[in-house]
Amino acid sequence: MGPVAGAAAVRLLARTLTIRREESSMEPLWSRGDPLVFAVWHSRVLLLPHLYHGRRLRVLVSRSRDGELLALFLARFGLTTARGSSSRGGAGALRELLRALREGGSVVVVPDGPKGPPEIVKPGIVTLAALSGAAVVPLAVAASSDWRMASWDEFRIPRPFSRCVVRFGEPIRVARQGGREAQEAARKEIEAALRAVTWRADEEAAA
Repeated sequence: MGPVAGAAAVRLLARTLTIRREESSMEPLWSRGDPLVFAVWHSRVLLLPHLYHGRRLRVLVSRSRDGELLALFLARFGLTTARGSSSRGGAGALRELLRALREGGSVVVVPDGPKGPPEIVKPGIVTLAALSGAAVVPLAVAASSDWRMASWDEFRIPRPFSRCVVRFGEPIRVARQGGREAQEAARKEIEAALRAVTWRADEEAAA
């Protein structure tokens, strides 16, 4: 399915869903206009462009062929991208994301993408948070019933008419100064928080 058809399908699917957004932890941050780094697992991203297309978000996308299709898909929702990953173009993408944050925007990073391993945070998000001073906000989307693709992350597609929950975790600050041990501790903290908020969203969607 191409980007145009894919975006139309997501909009149509969303109209059938009952979606509850748990955003109370975000309200003071949004009201102040804080630049933020949103972190979400690769398998959970499908609905987010539709739900948050009105915000100033730049999304980290790989330079692969799949990444090109994803960038075109995101453009259908008015979202911009920074192209790069740990294996290709990472330094340039980091500069783009830093610039977006310093200009007051927020960014979205999929810390286990583009190829996994699933639900393991890679260190790039720690570097971005440390250099920018922006808080990392764990984010999860869950559905009461979904299809799971035969992909490395078991990519999730909510079934029509299912209940969905969007939940944000508490912001995490990463110190600018810190050695390898401090960076690894921050990586583990982000990973644990993202797993916890995802577990909670799953529990709420299933209730």
